[in-house]
Amino acid sequence: MTTLEPTRPIARLRRWLHARRVEEARVEALASARVEADEDDLARRSRTTATTLTDAAGRFWRHPSPWIIATTMVVASVARVVVGGYHVTDLVVPLLMLASFPFVEWVIHVFVLHFKPFEVAGVTIDPLLAREHRAHHADPRDIPLVFIPPKVYWWLLPTLVGVSVFAFDRLGLGLTYLVALTAIGMVYEWVHYLIHSDYKPVTRPYRAVWRNHRLHHYKNENYWFTVTTSGTADRLLRTCPAAATVPTSPTARNLDAR
Repeated sequence: MTTLEPTRPIARLRRWLHARRVEEARVEALASARVEADEDDLARRSRTTATTLTDAAGRFWRHPSPWIIATTMVVASVARVVVGGYHVTDLVVPLLMLASFPFVEWVIHVFVLHFKPFEVAGVTIDPLLAREHRAHHADPRDIPLVFIPPKVYWWLLPTLVGVSVFAFDRLGLGLTYLVALTAIGMVYEWVHYLIHSDYKPVTRPYRAVWRNHRLHHYKNENYWFTVTTSGTADRLLRTCPAAATVPTSPTARNLDAR
């Protein structure tokens, strides 16, 4: 039986698609190599931060933010057990928080951390979180800058406790919210710290998250805003392009120059 050869237009289309895929793969590899080179160059000029997961965990607890979050979570958990009175909403609320967190993270990163200072009547509006984040972009290897600044907790914790007590129809549900929020906050701090340490990814899911955030710092600060996930909120909000299609930004490490 004779196999019919594809028509010439189809053959040309296949060759064109193959050539395009090869070129995209080449440019993507080049973009990744440049990101790696930037990080390696910075690493040579910076302190070593952690090379194993155990070492990374030990160094993680040397900073105040994890202790503040962990203490709040423990106190809130004990209070939740004491208050009792569990309902189905105590399961629904944490699940909704978990599902929405990539979008919350995206919004905070875009509108709070990348906030551009401006003046009103001669007074410069420039929040602490935005200032610290610009410093973090300037030196991604400065590990203390990776964490939520301790000063922020002076107003953040009372606000969260107030929300937990007054914004829910049951105190128990408010405490459930606080426990879930601190657990999510701990995961955020751990993942963000680990990405900026010298620990190299082993699993495919973490490698995707690790690469996503490194592209934000070393490729282009206008994309890849989520930290704890990849391809979630960024994909839906169109800030997760193929690295090969995005120019390397000259202001990725100098947000003041934008």
